[in-house]
Amino acid sequence: MKNSIETTETVQSKDKWIDKIDQIKALTLMLEDQSKAIEIIRENLEVINKIINKVYMHLNSTSSGRLIYVGAGTSGRIAVQDAIELYPTFSWPKSRIAFVVAGGIKALYNTVENAEDDLNDAVFQSNNIDINDKDVVIGLSASSNTPFTLEVLKLANEKNALTVGIGNNFGIIRDVAKESIIIPTGSEIVAGSTRLKAGTAQKITLNIISTMIMVKFGRVKNGMMVAMVASNKKLKKRQILIDELLN
Repeated sequence: MKNSIETTETVQSKDKWIDKIDQIKALTLMLEDQSKAIEIIRENLEVINKIINKVYMHLNSTSSGRLIYVGAGTSGRIAVQDAIELYPTFSWPKSRIAFVVAGGIKALYNTVENAEDDLNDAVFQSNNIDINDKDVVIGLSASSNTPFTLEVLKLANEKNALTVGIGNNFGIIRDVAKESIIIPTGSEIVAGSTRLKAGTAQKITLNIISTMIMVKFGRVKNGMMVAMVASNKKLKKRQILIDELLN
């Protein structure tokens, strides 16, 4: 039986059980379900726009404030992916990027038991990177209730950092983060597997936020990566092309 409000844990109706239907139909359902993430994000663009402006103003007020990403499981991996690409794509200083992942770095490639419930680790990692009032801390949680992520956001609030929560359910993260974006993606094709539509929505939302912040910092011009780090032959050729187009 479905709940009155669909969550990421809601089981699909029988006609959408991908292990019981024709494979092409299953693939079509998966694709259609993923595409819903974009429409739900579109409905939240005004909120996302407001948060982009607040994050930019906060970071622009200091030369050392960091973008700190927080998450557990899939959300943690998505967060780290966005964070580490800011330096090569936009030359955003590595010193102004940090991430706090439940279970630590090893959780990026291996499952760490009970990591998302470990509040002591949340405190340890937060203290280790010395979150302060210059920082922006972005927490991702598909359930919007992940204990590890909520704890880091609470600690960041105590340090007067700007906190932003991104979730896929209407949960506690709305009350903990100073700013929040809820992308209610609802039931997954595989019930509870937030590496699917919820993860897609999180990645798109983060991409939009971080890219527009870099635009506002002048690291994009005429739609091009004018501040990228040209670290290989392909990127060096791209840099030459960009220079030619700008001059």
